Amino acid sequence: MLDHNAPAPDDVSADFNPLAPDQIDNPYPLYARLRRERPVFHCPMFDLWVVTRYADISEVELDTARFSSVGALDARAEPHPEVRKVLEQGYSQFLSVVQSDPPDHTRVRAVFGKALSAHRIAAMEPAIRATADSLIDGFIRDGQADLIQQFAYALPGFIICDLLGVPRSDMEQLKRWSDDKTALMSATAPIEQLVQCAHGFIAMERYFKEQLHERRRHPREDLLTLLLPQSLGGTAPMSEQEAVCNAMDLFAAGHETTTGLIGNGMWLLFNAPDQLEALREDPSLLPNALEEMLRMEAPIRGFFRTVMADSTLGGVMLPKGARAFILYASGNRDETQFTEPDRFDIRRADAKKHLAFGKGIHHCIGAPLAKLEGRIAFEQLLRRLPGLRLRTDVAPVLRPYFMLRGFEHLPITWDVPA
Repeated sequence: MLDHNAPAPDDVSADFNPLAPDQIDNPYPLYARLRRERPVFHCPMFDLWVVTRYADISEVELDTARFSSVGALDARAEPHPEVRKVLEQGYSQFLSVVQSDPPDHTRVRAVFGKALSAHRIAAMEPAIRATADSLIDGFIRDGQADLIQQFAYALPGFIICDLLGVPRSDMEQLKRWSDDKTALMSATAPIEQLVQCAHGFIAMERYFKEQLHERRRHPREDLLTLLLPQSLGGTAPMSEQEAVCNAMDLFAAGHETTTGLIGNGMWLLFNAPDQLEALREDPSLLPNALEEMLRMEAPIRGFFRTVMADSTLGGVMLPKGARAFILYASGNRDETQFTEPDRFDIRRADAKKHLAFGKGIHHCIGAPLAKLEGRIAFEQLLRRLPGLRLRTDVAPVLRPYFMLRGFEHLPITWDVPA
Protein backbone atom coordinates (compact mmCIF):
# COMPACT_ATOMS: atom_id res chain seq x y z
CA MET A 1 0.00 0.00 0.00
CA LEU A 2 1.12 3.55 -0.65
CA ASP A 3 1.41 6.18 2.07
CA HIS A 4 -1.88 7.94 2.73
CA ASN A 5 -0.36 10.86 4.58
CA ALA A 6 0.00 14.38 3.22
CA PRO A 7 2.56 14.50 0.39
CA ALA A 8 6.18 15.23 1.24
CA PRO A 9 7.70 18.42 -0.16
CA ASP A 10 9.39 16.51 -3.00
CA ASP A 11 6.26 14.48 -3.77
CA VAL A 12 4.91 15.32 -7.23
CA SER A 13 1.32 15.09 -5.94
CA ALA A 14 1.96 18.23 -3.86
CA ASP A 15 2.07 20.18 -7.14
CA PHE A 16 -1.48 19.27 -8.17
CA ASN A 17 -3.71 22.35 -8.40
CA PRO A 18 -5.94 22.64 -11.50
CA LEU A 19 -6.33 26.37 -10.85
CA ALA A 20 -2.59 27.14 -10.88
CA PRO A 21 -1.65 29.20 -13.98
CA ASP A 22 0.84 26.63 -15.28
CA GLN A 23 -1.77 23.85 -14.99
CA ILE A 24 -4.41 25.94 -16.71
CA ASP A 25 -1.89 26.53 -19.49
CA ASN A 26 -0.44 23.02 -19.83
CA PRO A 27 -1.11 20.41 -17.13
CA TYR A 28 0.01 17.38 -19.16
CA PRO A 29 3.68 17.11 -18.08
CA LEU A 30 2.49 17.02 -14.46
CA TYR A 31 -0.18 14.44 -15.27
CA ALA A 32 2.48 12.21 -16.88
CA ARG A 33 4.60 12.34 -13.72
CA LEU A 34 1.57 11.63 -11.55
CA ARG A 35 0.72 8.54 -13.60
CA ARG A 36 4.27 7.28 -13.13
CA GLU A 37 4.87 8.23 -9.49
CA ARG A 38 1.53 8.79 -7.68
CA PRO A 39 -1.31 7.46 -9.90
CA VAL A 40 -3.84 7.63 -7.03
CA PHE A 41 -3.18 10.24 -4.34
CA HIS A 42 -4.88 12.43 -1.77
CA CYS A 43 -4.92 16.19 -2.45
CA PRO A 44 -5.27 18.01 0.90
CA MET A 45 -5.95 21.36 -0.80
CA PHE A 46 -9.29 20.10 -2.13
CA ASP A 47 -9.70 17.02 0.11
CA LEU A 48 -9.94 14.83 -2.97
CA TRP A 49 -8.46 11.49 -4.00
CA VAL A 50 -7.22 12.08 -7.54
CA VAL A 51 -7.21 9.17 -10.01
CA THR A 52 -4.92 9.62 -13.02
CA ARG A 53 -4.49 6.31 -14.89
CA TYR A 54 -6.85 5.10 -17.62
CA ALA A 55 -7.40 1.65 -16.08
CA ASP A 56 -8.17 3.02 -12.61
CA ILE A 57 -10.52 5.68 -14.01
CA SER A 58 -12.33 2.99 -15.99
CA GLU A 59 -12.65 0.84 -12.86
CA VAL A 60 -14.29 3.73 -10.99
CA GLU A 61 -16.63 4.52 -13.88
CA LEU A 62 -17.79 0.93 -14.22
CA ASP A 63 -18.23 0.15 -10.51
CA THR A 64 -21.25 2.23 -9.55
CA ALA A 65 -21.74 0.28 -6.33
CA ARG A 66 -18.40 1.31 -4.84
CA PHE A 67 -18.19 4.74 -6.46
CA SER A 68 -21.37 6.81 -6.39
CA SER A 69 -22.14 9.55 -8.90
CA VAL A 70 -24.31 11.52 -6.48
CA GLY A 71 -22.61 14.91 -6.37
CA ALA A 72 -20.56 14.07 -9.50
CA LEU A 73 -20.37 17.74 -10.50
CA ASP A 74 -19.53 19.20 -7.09
CA ALA A 75 -15.95 19.74 -5.97
CA ARG A 76 -17.05 20.03 -2.32
CA ALA A 77 -19.65 17.90 -0.60
CA GLU A 78 -21.17 20.86 1.28
CA PRO A 79 -21.29 24.53 0.21
CA HIS A 80 -20.31 27.43 2.45
CA PRO A 81 -23.09 28.34 4.94
CA GLU A 82 -23.72 31.71 3.24
CA VAL A 83 -24.07 29.95 -0.10
CA ARG A 84 -26.27 27.27 1.44
CA LYS A 85 -28.59 29.97 2.80
CA VAL A 86 -29.28 31.22 -0.74
CA LEU A 87 -29.60 27.71 -2.18
CA GLU A 88 -32.24 26.87 0.44
CA GLN A 89 -34.61 29.09 -1.55
CA GLY A 90 -34.71 26.27 -4.10
CA TYR A 91 -34.63 22.49 -4.06
CA SER A 92 -32.81 20.79 -1.20
CA GLN A 93 -30.85 18.53 -3.56
CA PHE A 94 -29.79 18.67 -7.20
CA LEU A 95 -31.21 15.53 -8.83
CA SER A 96 -29.99 14.92 -12.36
CA VAL A 97 -29.12 11.90 -14.46
CA VAL A 98 -25.41 12.79 -14.30
CA GLN A 99 -25.52 12.91 -10.50
CA SER A 100 -27.48 9.75 -9.78
CA ASP A 101 -27.02 6.01 -9.35
CA PRO A 102 -29.28 3.09 -10.30
CA PRO A 103 -32.18 2.63 -10.03
CA ASP A 104 -32.90 6.39 -10.27
CA HIS A 105 -30.33 6.78 -13.03
CA THR A 106 -31.87 3.96 -15.06
CA ARG A 107 -35.37 5.42 -14.75
CA VAL A 108 -34.38 8.96 -15.75
CA ARG A 109 -31.93 8.02 -18.49
CA ALA A 110 -34.68 6.08 -20.27
CA VAL A 111 -36.47 9.40 -20.81
CA PHE A 112 -33.37 10.86 -22.44
CA GLY A 113 -33.08 7.86 -24.71
CA LYS A 114 -36.30 9.02 -26.35
CA ALA A 115 -35.52 12.75 -26.15
CA LEU A 116 -32.07 12.39 -27.73
CA SER A 117 -32.73 9.50 -30.09
CA ALA A 118 -30.49 9.00 -33.12
CA HIS A 119 -33.39 9.91 -35.41
CA ARG A 120 -34.10 13.16 -33.56
CA ILE A 121 -30.43 14.20 -33.58
CA ALA A 122 -29.91 13.34 -37.28
CA ALA A 123 -32.95 15.43 -38.17
CA MET A 124 -31.27 18.46 -36.60
CA GLU A 125 -28.40 18.61 -39.10
CA PRO A 126 -30.00 21.19 -41.45
CA ALA A 127 -30.82 23.51 -38.53
CA ILE A 128 -27.32 23.16 -37.09
CA ARG A 129 -25.72 23.90 -40.47
CA ALA A 130 -28.00 26.91 -41.05
CA THR A 131 -27.15 28.25 -37.59
CA ALA A 132 -23.41 27.81 -38.19
CA ASP A 133 -23.64 29.61 -41.53
CA SER A 134 -25.68 32.43 -40.04
CA LEU A 135 -23.07 32.99 -37.34
CA ILE A 136 -20.24 32.95 -39.89
CA ASP A 137 -22.19 35.40 -42.06
CA GLY A 138 -22.06 37.82 -39.14
CA PHE A 139 -18.27 38.15 -39.22
CA ILE A 140 -16.96 36.70 -42.50
CA ARG A 141 -16.28 40.13 -44.07
CA ASP A 142 -14.33 41.31 -41.00
CA GLY A 143 -11.33 39.07 -41.60
CA GLN A 144 -11.00 38.39 -37.88
CA ALA A 145 -13.13 37.21 -34.97
CA ASP A 146 -13.10 35.69 -31.51
CA LEU A 147 -13.94 32.08 -32.32
CA ILE A 148 -15.35 31.42 -28.84
CA GLN A 149 -17.38 34.57 -28.25
CA GLN A 150 -18.71 34.90 -31.81
CA PHE A 151 -19.22 31.27 -32.78
CA ALA A 152 -18.36 28.42 -30.40
CA TYR A 153 -20.62 29.62 -27.56
CA ALA A 154 -23.56 30.55 -29.73
CA LEU A 155 -23.78 27.52 -32.03
CA PRO A 156 -24.45 24.85 -29.37
CA GLY A 157 -26.21 27.43 -27.18
CA PHE A 158 -28.81 28.15 -29.84
CA ILE A 159 -29.21 24.47 -30.69
CA ILE A 160 -29.82 23.38 -27.09
CA CYS A 161 -32.35 26.21 -26.75
CA ASP A 162 -34.14 24.85 -29.81
CA LEU A 163 -34.09 21.33 -28.38
CA LEU A 164 -35.42 22.42 -25.01
CA GLY A 165 -38.00 24.66 -26.68
CA VAL A 166 -36.92 27.96 -25.10
CA PRO A 167 -36.35 31.20 -27.04
CA ARG A 168 -32.92 31.76 -28.55
CA SER A 169 -33.19 35.28 -27.14
CA ASP A 170 -32.89 33.73 -23.66
CA MET A 171 -29.57 32.05 -24.49
CA GLU A 172 -27.30 34.81 -23.15
CA GLN A 173 -29.11 34.92 -19.81
CA LEU A 174 -29.17 31.15 -19.54
CA LYS A 175 -25.43 31.09 -20.33
CA ARG A 176 -24.74 33.53 -17.48
CA TRP A 177 -26.77 31.40 -15.07
CA SER A 178 -25.02 28.28 -16.35
CA ASP A 179 -21.65 29.94 -15.67
CA ASP A 180 -22.89 30.64 -12.14
CA LYS A 181 -23.72 26.95 -11.81
CA THR A 182 -20.22 26.00 -13.01
CA ALA A 183 -18.61 28.36 -10.49
CA LEU A 184 -20.71 26.83 -7.70
CA MET A 185 -19.61 23.34 -8.72
CA SER A 186 -15.93 24.31 -8.54
CA ALA A 187 -16.46 26.14 -5.22
CA THR A 188 -13.08 27.89 -5.56
CA ALA A 189 -14.20 31.51 -6.08
CA PRO A 190 -14.42 34.02 -3.17
CA ILE A 191 -17.47 33.55 -0.95
CA GLU A 192 -19.01 36.85 -2.06
CA GLN A 193 -18.89 35.72 -5.68
CA LEU A 194 -20.27 32.28 -4.85
CA VAL A 195 -23.22 33.90 -3.05
CA GLN A 196 -24.01 35.86 -6.21
CA CYS A 197 -23.64 32.69 -8.27
CA ALA A 198 -26.09 30.97 -5.93
CA HIS A 199 -28.67 33.65 -6.74
CA GLY A 200 -28.11 32.96 -10.44
CA PHE A 201 -28.50 29.23 -9.84
CA ILE A 202 -31.85 29.78 -8.09
CA ALA A 203 -32.99 32.05 -10.93
CA MET A 204 -32.18 29.32 -13.45
CA GLU A 205 -34.06 26.79 -11.34
CA ARG A 206 -37.14 29.03 -11.29
CA TYR A 207 -36.88 29.70 -15.02
CA PHE A 208 -37.09 26.03 -15.92
CA LYS A 209 -39.80 25.39 -13.35
CA GLU A 210 -41.89 28.09 -15.05
CA GLN A 211 -41.11 26.60 -18.46
CA LEU A 212 -42.32 23.17 -17.32
CA HIS A 213 -45.57 24.61 -16.00
CA GLU A 214 -46.01 26.34 -19.35
CA ARG A 215 -45.67 22.94 -21.04
CA ARG A 216 -48.36 21.63 -18.71
CA ARG A 217 -50.72 24.25 -20.09
CA HIS A 218 -49.45 24.12 -23.68
CA PRO A 219 -47.49 20.99 -24.62
CA ARG A 220 -45.10 21.32 -27.56
CA GLU A 221 -42.83 19.19 -29.71
CA ASP A 222 -39.78 19.87 -27.58
CA LEU A 223 -37.53 18.29 -25.00
CA LEU A 224 -39.11 20.08 -22.04
CA THR A 225 -42.46 18.54 -22.91
CA LEU A 226 -40.80 15.12 -22.97
CA LEU A 227 -39.41 15.89 -19.50
CA LEU A 228 -42.82 16.93 -18.17
CA PRO A 229 -43.50 14.70 -15.13
CA GLN A 230 -46.57 12.54 -14.84
CA SER A 231 -47.56 14.57 -11.78
CA LEU A 232 -47.87 17.61 -14.07
CA GLY A 233 -49.81 15.79 -16.74
CA GLY A 234 -46.82 14.63 -18.75
CA THR A 235 -45.37 11.20 -19.47
CA ALA A 236 -41.94 11.31 -17.79
CA PRO A 237 -41.52 9.01 -14.76
CA MET A 238 -39.73 11.65 -12.70
CA SER A 239 -40.53 14.33 -10.16
CA GLU A 240 -40.81 18.03 -10.92
CA GLN A 241 -37.54 18.52 -9.08
CA GLU A 242 -35.79 15.94 -11.26
CA ALA A 243 -37.24 17.50 -14.42
CA VAL A 244 -36.01 20.99 -13.47
CA CYS A 245 -32.54 19.78 -12.48
CA ASN A 246 -32.14 17.74 -15.64
CA ALA A 247 -33.23 20.68 -17.79
CA MET A 248 -30.55 22.80 -16.11
CA ASP A 249 -27.90 20.13 -16.69
CA LEU A 250 -29.02 19.67 -20.28
CA PHE A 251 -28.51 23.33 -21.04
CA ALA A 252 -25.06 23.33 -19.42
CA ALA A 253 -23.90 20.06 -20.98
CA GLY A 254 -25.57 20.94 -24.27
CA HIS A 255 -23.24 23.84 -24.91
CA GLU A 256 -20.12 23.45 -22.71
CA THR A 257 -18.81 20.26 -24.34
CA THR A 258 -19.26 21.47 -27.92
CA THR A 259 -17.84 24.92 -27.15
CA GLY A 260 -14.77 23.23 -25.70
CA LEU A 261 -14.50 20.81 -28.61
CA ILE A 262 -14.57 23.62 -31.19
CA GLY A 263 -12.10 25.87 -29.38
CA ASN A 264 -9.71 23.16 -28.21
CA GLY A 265 -9.86 21.36 -31.54
CA MET A 266 -9.11 24.47 -33.55
CA TRP A 267 -6.19 25.27 -31.23
CA LEU A 268 -4.78 21.78 -31.83
CA LEU A 269 -5.08 22.22 -35.60
CA PHE A 270 -3.43 25.64 -35.52
CA ASN A 271 -0.49 24.08 -33.67
CA ALA A 272 -0.23 21.15 -36.11
CA PRO A 273 -0.26 22.70 -39.61
CA ASP A 274 0.28 19.32 -41.27
CA GLN A 275 -2.87 17.96 -39.61
CA LEU A 276 -4.84 21.07 -40.55
CA GLU A 277 -3.74 20.75 -44.16
CA ALA A 278 -4.58 17.04 -44.23
CA LEU A 279 -8.08 17.84 -42.96
CA ARG A 280 -8.56 20.54 -45.57
CA GLU A 281 -7.48 18.14 -48.31
CA ASP A 282 -9.58 15.24 -47.04
CA PRO A 283 -12.69 16.23 -45.03
CA SER A 284 -13.55 12.53 -44.60
CA LEU A 285 -10.90 12.52 -41.86
CA LEU A 286 -13.04 14.84 -39.74
CA PRO A 287 -15.04 12.26 -37.71
CA ASN A 288 -11.85 10.60 -36.45
CA ALA A 289 -10.19 14.00 -36.03
CA LEU A 290 -12.98 14.95 -33.62
CA GLU A 291 -12.27 11.84 -31.53
CA GLU A 292 -8.57 12.73 -31.41
CA MET A 293 -9.40 16.31 -30.41
CA LEU A 294 -11.53 14.98 -27.56
CA ARG A 295 -8.71 12.68 -26.49
CA MET A 296 -6.01 15.34 -26.59
CA GLU A 297 -7.99 18.15 -24.99
CA ALA A 298 -11.09 16.84 -23.22
CA PRO A 299 -13.51 19.74 -22.58
CA ILE A 300 -14.24 18.22 -19.16
CA ARG A 301 -11.13 17.41 -17.11
CA GLY A 302 -13.03 14.84 -15.06
CA PHE A 303 -15.89 14.14 -12.68
CA PHE A 304 -16.22 13.54 -8.95
CA ARG A 305 -17.30 10.35 -7.22
CA THR A 306 -18.10 9.40 -3.62
CA VAL A 307 -16.46 6.27 -2.21
CA MET A 308 -19.25 4.09 -0.78
CA ALA A 309 -17.04 1.55 1.04
CA ASP A 310 -13.37 1.26 1.90
CA SER A 311 -11.85 0.46 -1.48
CA THR A 312 -8.42 -0.33 -2.88
CA LEU A 313 -7.66 1.46 -6.15
CA GLY A 314 -4.27 1.42 -7.83
CA GLY A 315 -2.74 -0.02 -4.66
CA VAL A 316 -4.14 2.77 -2.48
CA MET A 317 -6.88 2.45 0.15
CA LEU A 318 -9.65 5.02 -0.28
CA PRO A 319 -11.80 5.36 2.85
CA LYS A 320 -15.58 5.18 2.84
CA GLY A 321 -17.12 8.63 2.39
CA ALA A 322 -14.07 10.07 0.60
CA ARG A 323 -14.43 12.17 -2.53
CA ALA A 324 -12.56 11.10 -5.66
CA PHE A 325 -11.76 13.05 -8.82
CA ILE A 326 -11.36 10.89 -11.92
CA LEU A 327 -9.06 12.84 -14.20
CA TYR A 328 -10.12 12.11 -17.79
CA ALA A 329 -7.56 14.59 -19.09
CA SER A 330 -4.78 12.42 -17.66
CA GLY A 331 -6.28 9.05 -18.60
CA ASN A 332 -6.62 10.21 -22.20
CA ARG A 333 -2.83 10.50 -22.40
CA ASP A 334 -1.99 7.29 -20.58
CA GLU A 335 1.08 5.69 -22.19
CA THR A 336 -0.28 2.21 -21.48
CA GLN A 337 -3.32 2.92 -23.66
CA PHE A 338 -2.11 5.21 -26.44
CA THR A 339 1.12 5.15 -28.44
CA GLU A 340 2.90 8.52 -28.31
CA PRO A 341 -0.03 9.92 -26.32
CA ASP A 342 1.11 13.56 -26.54
CA ARG A 343 1.17 13.49 -30.34
CA PHE A 344 -1.91 14.91 -32.10
CA ASP A 345 -2.76 12.50 -34.93
CA ILE A 346 -6.12 12.85 -36.67
CA ARG A 347 -5.60 9.39 -38.21
CA ARG A 348 -5.00 7.68 -34.83
CA ALA A 349 -6.68 4.27 -35.07
CA ASP A 350 -7.74 4.01 -31.44
CA ALA A 351 -8.70 7.63 -30.77
CA LYS A 352 -12.25 6.53 -29.93
CA LYS A 353 -11.01 4.89 -26.73
CA HIS A 354 -10.83 8.32 -25.10
CA LEU A 355 -12.63 9.04 -21.83
CA ALA A 356 -13.96 12.49 -22.75
CA PHE A 357 -17.58 11.30 -22.70
CA GLY A 358 -17.18 8.87 -19.80
CA LYS A 359 -17.73 5.11 -19.75
CA GLY A 360 -20.41 2.67 -18.69
CA ILE A 361 -23.87 3.78 -17.66
CA HIS A 362 -22.73 7.40 -17.41
CA HIS A 363 -21.41 7.63 -20.97
CA CYS A 364 -22.64 11.03 -22.18
CA ILE A 365 -26.05 10.58 -23.77
CA GLY A 366 -25.56 13.81 -25.72
CA ALA A 367 -22.27 12.69 -27.30
CA PRO A 368 -23.78 12.13 -30.78
CA LEU A 369 -25.20 15.67 -30.76
CA ALA A 370 -21.86 17.17 -29.66
CA LYS A 371 -20.04 15.30 -32.44
CA LEU A 372 -22.61 16.36 -35.03
CA GLU A 373 -22.30 20.00 -33.96
CA GLY A 374 -18.51 19.69 -33.95
CA ARG A 375 -18.39 18.13 -37.41
CA ILE A 376 -20.60 20.81 -38.93
CA ALA A 377 -18.68 23.59 -37.16
CA PHE A 378 -15.31 22.46 -38.55
CA GLU A 379 -16.75 21.77 -42.00
CA GLN A 380 -18.21 25.25 -42.32
CA LEU A 381 -15.32 27.14 -40.69
CA LEU A 382 -12.68 25.45 -42.85
CA ARG A 383 -14.76 25.71 -46.02
CA ARG A 384 -15.88 29.32 -45.66
CA LEU A 385 -12.84 30.96 -44.06
CA PRO A 386 -9.86 30.52 -46.43
CA GLY A 387 -6.45 30.55 -44.78
CA LEU A 388 -8.00 30.30 -41.33
CA ARG A 389 -5.29 30.78 -38.72
CA LEU A 390 -4.57 32.04 -35.23
CA ARG A 391 -4.06 35.77 -34.78
CA THR A 392 -0.55 36.57 -33.60
CA ASP A 393 -1.25 40.05 -32.20
CA VAL A 394 -3.83 39.00 -29.59
CA ALA A 395 -3.24 36.21 -27.08
CA PRO A 396 -5.80 33.43 -26.49
CA VAL A 397 -7.29 33.21 -22.99
CA LEU A 398 -8.03 29.90 -21.26
CA ARG A 399 -10.86 29.57 -18.76
CA PRO A 400 -9.68 29.17 -15.13
CA TYR A 401 -12.05 26.38 -14.13
CA PHE A 402 -11.47 23.25 -12.02
CA MET A 403 -13.57 20.84 -14.09
CA LEU A 404 -13.70 22.45 -17.53
CA ARG A 405 -10.85 22.96 -19.96
CA GLY A 406 -11.27 25.39 -22.82
CA PHE A 407 -10.87 28.91 -24.08
CA GLU A 408 -12.66 32.10 -23.09
CA HIS A 409 -11.15 33.88 -26.09
CA LEU A 410 -9.52 32.42 -29.21
CA PRO A 411 -8.67 35.18 -31.75
CA ILE A 412 -8.67 34.00 -35.37
CA THR A 413 -8.08 35.58 -38.75
CA TRP A 414 -8.46 34.51 -42.38
CA ASP A 415 -8.27 35.78 -45.97
CA VAL A 416 -11.46 37.71 -46.66
CA PRO A 417 -13.15 36.20 -49.72
CA ALA A 418 -13.27 38.53 -52.70
